[in-house]
Amino acid sequence: MEANSSMSRKHHLIEYANGPSLEEINGTVEVPKGKGFLKTLFMYSGPGALVAVGYMDPGNWSTSITGGQDFSYLLMSVILMSSLIAMLLQYMAAKLGIVSQMDLAQAIRARTSKSLGIVLWILTELAIMATDIAEVIGAAIALYLLFNIPLVFAVFLTVFDVLLLLLLTKVGFRKIEALVVCLILVILFVFCYQVALSNPNWSQVMAGLIPSAQTFSDHPNVGGLTPIKGALGIIGATVMPHNLYLHSAISQTRKINHHDEEDVARTVRFTTWDSNIQLTFAFIVNSLLLIMGVAVFKTGSVQDPSFFGLYHALSDTSTLSNGILVEVARSGILSTLFAVALLASGQNSTITGTLTGQVIMEGFVHMKMPLWARRLITRLISVIPVLICVAMTNHLSVIKQHEAINTLMNNSQVFLAFALPSSMLPLLLMTNSEVEMGKRFKNSPVVKFFGWLSVISLTVLNMKGLPDSIADFFGDNPSASQLAWAHGIAYFLIVAILALLVWTVVELHQGDKKLQAKLAAQSQTKGSVLDEL
Repeated sequence: MEANSSMSRKHHLIEYANGPSLEEINGTVEVPKGKGFLKTLFMYSGPGALVAVGYMDPGNWSTSITGGQDFSYLLMSVILMSSLIAMLLQYMAAKLGIVSQMDLAQAIRARTSKSLGIVLWILTELAIMATDIAEVIGAAIALYLLFNIPLVFAVFLTVFDVLLLLLLTKVGFRKIEALVVCLILVILFVFCYQVALSNPNWSQVMAGLIPSAQTFSDHPNVGGLTPIKGALGIIGATVMPHNLYLHSAISQTRKINHHDEEDVARTVRFTTWDSNIQLTFAFIVNSLLLIMGVAVFKTGSVQDPSFFGLYHALSDTSTLSNGILVEVARSGILSTLFAVALLASGQNSTITGTLTGQVIMEGFVHMKMPLWARRLITRLISVIPVLICVAMTNHLSVIKQHEAINTLMNNSQVFLAFALPSSMLPLLLMTNSEVEMGKRFKNSPVVKFFGWLSVISLTVLNMKGLPDSIADFFGDNPSASQLAWAHGIAYFLIVAILALLVWTVVELHQGDKKLQAKLAAQSQTKGSVLDEL
């Protein structure tokens, strides 16, 4: 009878799930004891690469290259600050997963109500779908540029990356990690090669890493873009909420003896090394993208910042900055390598986006579906706005079509502003708590200080950029009434986000108190039993 029941459950598309995070891969990777530092680090390496993918996905590309074109190396410091904040947040996310044995979604849900869990799940799903739109656009354009596949068909072809995911689920998690690392190295090689040919001014690059008052100023205005707007675009495209959920889950793939505090501490230490090394690669890639905007192209030569425009600019000898680049561009290798890197970036994000979707669905609403089914559903939903955009601009000029697709990708990122504060704040509160993390693993005073500074700064910057993000939905030249509507909607959303944060903090505080009381009662009961013995 039980066997029949078990067999019937296997046929259900959606099942109840309330077990370990990503149960199929949780604790499946053995880590040998007593090895040297490098060998041990190698065994822990992998999860950081999956996380780093989110920091170099197609959504980052146009913001970094356009920032370089318009403001030279001024915004290098923004990429550096975003990367340092990412390292801090990802450290806390991984530590939460390893110590508590719960991912971020599970930990929030365990301390809050079902209704708040559903709200946070919907917000995070929207953020994942917004990221997925950028992946659809990036992959479809790469297929179009490399193989001349009509854009509509290329968009539909991106749905079939679910077959890649099906294959990967059969080969083991370490092989998935290895594939992601290989794709990251492809992207890194392409941009290192192009920047090396351009021979940038490295002293100016280094000077750009130091922030100044001009970095976050409202002037100059270049084609409607100011330094503050460019900085917000880079920050918004870099720090992604879904990466916090993902890292708190995949940090648990290593086999750990949770009864041995030293083993837990070792896992936290090496996972942090892995994360910081991989995020350093992400920082290098994003820096290379901005350097490309300055050094590869002549100043102001890229009129079309979309992927189409960048591809054609890399094969147009009149836009390139020096003779070596011009000679290489004539062979078509610069533009082809760019499209290959774009395709690699989109495929990487496919893997991580699907895993994150499963994490938040299981954690917040205790539902589970096969990874291929989840990928198919979310990708089909993400394809719809892209197809609508292509259909609506079909009668316009080619440049207008490209601009419309680029605008859709940039505007979709507005959902990240909603989801980021509601993931960062709970993460910080829980890792600050001795009740949650224990005395040894709670955040140190230094981590607390920089944690609060990062969370408050990113939340304020996201809220500051929201009115302009909403206004962008009305086109390049919105009327006064449209601007008024945009600002009204933005301020309403800001109030709603702040209310959600207050709701989350209150429920987390109550959940923390309940957990504290429960642990105290268990300790008292244990003491009474020992007294009787």
